[in-house]
Amino acid sequence: MSNLDSTEQASVEQLLRLGDSALVHGQRLSDWSGHGPALEEDIALANIALDCVGEARLLLALAGAREGQGRDEDSLAYLRDEAAFRNYTLLELPNGNGPHDDYAITVVRGFLHAALQVHLWPALAACADPELAAIAARSINEARAHLRHFGQWVVRLGDGTDLSHTRVVTALERLFPYTNEFWSADPVEAVLAGAGRGVVVAHLKSAWDQTINPVLNEAGLARPPDSRFVSTGKLGRHSEHLSPMLAEMQAIARAHPGARW
Repeated sequence: MSNLDSTEQASVEQLLRLGDSALVHGQRLSDWSGHGPALEEDIALANIALDCVGEARLLLALAGAREGQGRDEDSLAYLRDEAAFRNYTLLELPNGNGPHDDYAITVVRGFLHAALQVHLWPALAACADPELAAIAARSINEARAHLRHFGQWVVRLGDGTDLSHTRVVTALERLFPYTNEFWSADPVEAVLAGAGRGVVVAHLKSAWDQTINPVLNEAGLARPPDSRFVSTGKLGRHSEHLSPMLAEMQAIARAHPGARW
């Protein structure tokens, strides 16, 4: 990106953040394939994962075209190392302490993230970047469907048995501090917002609060207290969980570079 001006560099960075977050979230959701708590839910999670991967393809393809280094969506997804990924840390965390062991983690994570996306996509759909705006516009209804799905499960678990309530409380307390990364502003957002080609995500926090609070109340869940912890995945500094996830996701592409099937 060295030949790009500061606005174009920021544009590529924004696309990577959006695309990587969608890709990593989709990969985590796919961990449940064949392991969902019910057949209908297994299929629902697979469909949401496909939505995420579809968004990632569009965003990463656009990022590759703009950076001008000859990398397509597949190269960006499968041939970058951990430090080059720009996803929110929240989305790379495992589904529990082991594989397929706590559905509440998946539900709460999906809910917290979708509650952001239902406001972020409309904001980006109105921006002065026509290609990004088009991707954002087609993603709005998907985000609303994801929020509805995960929100219903938050209420179902929170207002269910003692065990389901305990699990969703534990998941909420574990994951909520990672949402602070949504609101940590940086020069990328400032440059693009100034050019009308992006948004300062922190400006969406009030709308996010108004989205999650009624659902938590209906579920009988107390909102966790504010934390000073801020994760740094969108800056390329990740948890210990991303590297093994990428190793699994990228194994075939790296073992057979350039293969087509």
